[in-house]
Amino acid sequence: MSVILITGAAGRIGSMLRPRLARPGRTLRLLDIAEITARPGEEAVRADVTDLAAMTAACAGAQALVHLGGLSGEAPWEQILRVNIHGTYVAFEAARRAGTRRVIFASSNHAVGFLPRSALPAGDYAFPAPDTYYGVSKAAGEALASLYHHRHGMDAICIRIGTCAERPVTVRSLSTWLSPDDAGRLFEACLSAPAPGFRVIYGASANTRGWLSLAGARELGYVPRDDAEAHAASVLARHGEPDPDDPVLAYLGGEFTLPDVPSG
Repeated sequence: MSVILITGAAGRIGSMLRPRLARPGRTLRLLDIAEITARPGEEAVRADVTDLAAMTAACAGAQALVHLGGLSGEAPWEQILRVNIHGTYVAFEAARRAGTRRVIFASSNHAVGFLPRSALPAGDYAFPAPDTYYGVSKAAGEALASLYHHRHGMDAICIRIGTCAERPVTVRSLSTWLSPDDAGRLFEACLSAPAPGFRVIYGASANTRGWLSLAGARELGYVPRDDAEAHAASVLARHGEPDPDDPVLAYLGGEFTLPDVPSG
């Protein structure tokens, strides 16, 4: 694919993916409300993901859209509705109007955050059980992906991303970590897989204590190489061994499932 549009490109995951998705002969078109300085092989577009005209223009000539743009955590409902839910509709509709045939949607494990530990590892396509308004927005995005695939024939891959960070720093993240390098491998697999159709997969490394299925991701060609266990000794030295009665470990969503988490 010669042109790939990445929304939310100035964010944490977008910044991780930029060098890892760069290829000779490929242009990364980087869209964000924040200013981005384009490097060789990149184009910068300053726009809001809720602006349909701007998004349609940005999709022009792109073979794929990687939709990372939006609020990256819990927020008041009005903000979640405008940016995450309406913004994801805009992303799919802009891609359709511009003829961009593949959308990779950054969903989240929080779309199924209330999966109990007894049901883990979480299976691909597990029914939504969101733990926050943020999680609801990701479930809504997955529904939009399904609609645009079945109605318009688009390839639409939803990645329920775990804890994407330089390294795991909590006991829970030993089970949900996605390393930056594995994130690059996973998104590249989603870009390269022939005719994937509609998919809901998980984004995690090959963690020894893993809570997320990697079966669907592997079907697309993802080969993870990292394991949070390499960091387990330092994490456990800081936090201690997991307590099976710790409510943070009762559900996939961790602390976001606790009763005192404010809804925005």
